[in-house]
Amino acid sequence: MRLPVSLWLPLALGAAAVAAGQSPLQRRVVRDVLEYFHGRSNVHFLFKEREVDGVIEREDSSGTFVQLWLGLAQTACRKRAPQRHCRVLESRRKPTCLACYKFDNSDVPKVLDKYHNCGPSHYLAAKEIRQRDEAECRAVEESGKGGDALYLPGMFAFSRGLPA
Repeated sequence: MRLPVSLWLPLALGAAAVAAGQSPLQRRVVRDVLEYFHGRSNVHFLFKEREVDGVIEREDSSGTFVQLWLGLAQTACRKRAPQRHCRVLESRRKPTCLACYKFDNSDVPKVLDKYHNCGPSHYLAAKEIRQRDEAECRAVEESGKGGDALYLPGMFAFSRGLPA
């Protein structure tokens, strides 16, 4: 069954517009979350990015913090035998993932800390889970600051004078 251009073109353009409006770090987080989600043992089908929402990107002296909500949509392709074109199944599972990542300030940013939680949207809306997610994201954002910063030899030099 082929879909008319009038049905699939807006979806393709919408996905391209979402990707075009994201920073490279946000795209990296989306790719990483998709890899994490597909790596779970209870996931048997491929999922595609449906929407990215609630994006927060903050820079400070310790690095860049990225937080986003990623909506996924199940496709007709099995995870074990991926195909080039996988059709999104509209009436199937649509999980949501919260991702919080902290990157360092290097030319090729490295992940200092990360947290992600994926599940049905009603599951992630539960008060206890929401509170845990907020605490975990705060901890990720604080990583790299203060006492848990990386120590490299030669960062501090101490000299001691001779006794008088």
